[in-house]
Amino acid sequence: MAKRVFLIVLDSFGIGEMPDAADFGDAGSNTLAAISKSEKFQTPMLQKMGLFNIDGVECGTKAVHPLACYARLEEASKGKDTTIGHWEIAGVESDRPLPTYPNGFPDDLIREFERRTGRSVLCNRPYSGTEVLKDYGEEHMKTGALIVYTSADSVFQVAAHEQIVPVNELYRYCEIAREMLTGEHSVGRVIARPFVGTCRDDFKRTTNRHDFSLKPPAPTMLDALKAEGKDVIGVGKIYDIFDGEGVTEKIKTSGNANGMDVTLALAKRDFAGLAFVNLVDFDMIYGHRNDVDGYAAAATEFDDKLKQLLKILRPEDMLIITADHGCDPATPSTDHSREYVPLLICGGPVLSGVNLGTRKSFSCIAQTVCQYLDVPAQLCGESFYPEIMR
Repeated sequence: MAKRVFLIVLDSFGIGEMPDAADFGDAGSNTLAAISKSEKFQTPMLQKMGLFNIDGVECGTKAVHPLACYARLEEASKGKDTTIGHWEIAGVESDRPLPTYPNGFPDDLIREFERRTGRSVLCNRPYSGTEVLKDYGEEHMKTGALIVYTSADSVFQVAAHEQIVPVNELYRYCEIAREMLTGEHSVGRVIARPFVGTCRDDFKRTTNRHDFSLKPPAPTMLDALKAEGKDVIGVGKIYDIFDGEGVTEKIKTSGNANGMDVTLALAKRDFAGLAFVNLVDFDMIYGHRNDVDGYAAAATEFDDKLKQLLKILRPEDMLIITADHGCDPATPSTDHSREYVPLLICGGPVLSGVNLGTRKSFSCIAQTVCQYLDVPAQLCGESFYPEIMR
């Protein structure tokens, strides 16, 4: 039976501040500790696997006999965003952060964007994705001007009402921005943010979001697997994050629940290689909106789906659960936080209850996946494969 790896990224599920968190304005951040205090937080399956046994985790109840191997991962790259986090998970570390724009994008860049798109620009400063619609949505509908905004992350976001700017046209504008944003302005992602509604009171973003990412600066785990003829199935925004590099099949999802339903369906399907899953709701809907109870409820929902997945995994399957950064919903900030992330590994061939300690790079995941799937790869990080296999 073919070996398969299910790699699930709980987007922004941090487990406590890293030593350099203060340098990023994130001293004291702890996403897991924050949501564990909510009455909506019930994660018995994660508890049994060993989530609360991980070094440095001081909330929850430790499992007496954890079902999984577990570790705390420290980000080696200089950043705390989705793009760099996923690149590192896939074996590529970044020695400098992607550019951010706390005062908005330079005037000359915005003027050139306006010239190329034929539309004027509104906002051009860091903004909450929901608040920007309230403050600029109606003016956009009257004028057709594009709402351009950013955040503490390396993103150039373009919002437009689907009835004013058709989705495919918005995507074309974002492709123009992606072409422009090179060199010193090589932001991690250009994001199309379509929305609907009639006024500031009912504007809401749709599921037609699309990310236009930088290509990874070096070959990743995905490229190595694809080169060896393995399946690389990107679920959720994985395809977008890697700009399609190394992905053999992409499956778009509408949120966490749908993402896990897709994963459950893949577990029942024959393939050989990697199912790489991103569950974005933790970050996009709850972390960035400081919704502690919503984040906690999403963790509870995931835990139930996880229980279902564990029941149908095959003897040769490996399951890895991790995250790409933090986004503590209990802090005043609505942005990502520089945190350690969890690592849980289980499956038929994997030992139970091995404490892998604190690993110095997310890229240990890529090395381990490639080693398990018998694929040679030149990647960052050190494999923990010898420590977890029966």
